[in-house]
Amino acid sequence: MTHTSDTEWGFSTQAIHKSRSSIDQSRSVTMPIYQTSTYARSVDDNAPQYEYARGDSPNREALEDTLASLERGRYAVVFGSGMAACDAILRRLSPGEHIVAGHDLYGGVYRLFEQVYRPQGYHIDYCDFDGKWTSAIDPLTRLVWFETPSNPLLQVTDIEKVSQEAHSRGLSVVIDNTFASPYLQNPLTLGADLVVHSMTKYIAGHSDVIGGAVIGNDRGWQDHLRFLRNAAGPTLGPFDAWLILRGLKTLALRMEQHSQNAEDLAEFLGNHSRVQEVYYPWTQPVGRKQMRRGGGMISFVLKPGNISQVHGVMGKLHLFQLAESLGGVESLVSHPATMTHSAVPEAQRMRRGIVPGLIRLSVGIEDGKDLITDWDKALS
Repeated sequence: MTHTSDTEWGFSTQAIHKSRSSIDQSRSVTMPIYQTSTYARSVDDNAPQYEYARGDSPNREALEDTLASLERGRYAVVFGSGMAACDAILRRLSPGEHIVAGHDLYGGVYRLFEQVYRPQGYHIDYCDFDGKWTSAIDPLTRLVWFETPSNPLLQVTDIEKVSQEAHSRGLSVVIDNTFASPYLQNPLTLGADLVVHSMTKYIAGHSDVIGGAVIGNDRGWQDHLRFLRNAAGPTLGPFDAWLILRGLKTLALRMEQHSQNAEDLAEFLGNHSRVQEVYYPWTQPVGRKQMRRGGGMISFVLKPGNISQVHGVMGKLHLFQLAESLGGVESLVSHPATMTHSAVPEAQRMRRGIVPGLIRLSVGIEDGKDLITDWDKALS
């Protein structure tokens, strides 16, 4: 059963009710967990033909329908992790082909490019997507890949402008939208071909599940991604899909609070004598152009900013926990140079601005004044 009005629903209404239009839930108000590996076949061709849970399952289908709707795409394909989703995209390329990628990338993606794909003969060049980035394109370039906002420097790239330039040269554009989430930004409407998410972060939102997704419009990409998931098996389990779908229902509420807290904390840090520079999307004109709010991520450089001083400050925090990852309801702090981006060689980290004094914050949905007080005391 498909609701004829679901395309007219607002964001939160789609997040809560879209899955109801996908699967017969026997009148259950919430999506049941189909904890099964295999399905009995039906001779009725009009019935859903689930076969084996590595390929399709009701929980994944409901999640994919909801994600596609929220990202304004025609389809979504979910995977067991964000890195599995990235890998699935890259497997459509052949050795010898070329990728133009953003300088500021999650360390895990950089590791995948450099330690998995480059040794197999794939070529990757990194650039800033300013007016000169097209000089990195060569005859074998197939993909343009970037994060916006980026990790960890939160640089915002003009999706529409880069997509137009890439498409004029026959290239596909892949955008990691993890930091913004579908609530704050929809790259497909700005010209991107594929959107990738670590659903572990804001989409799930509670630091209790791992998952990844690719959303797009092109049928060729859809067929490739679905075939690869079934053939190689980077599958998202039904309980994980159920948890992520549950998290999606509160995404709008959470992103509003994440953004408000981060906006207030970024202002506080920007005025503090021990802070050299603050990176936040809402301070950049293109961020205000293509995002609905600034999001929950902040990075800043502590001064003078050696490792011992950074550790001393982080050790005084009570509410911000030192941990990998981001996007949960609780606030986290990380040190990119020794944590998320440790796989990037030191010389490259320094060139990219990932200096020893750089601190990255995932601002949670606690009371905002408590978060500011936590940093006020830590920096004193």
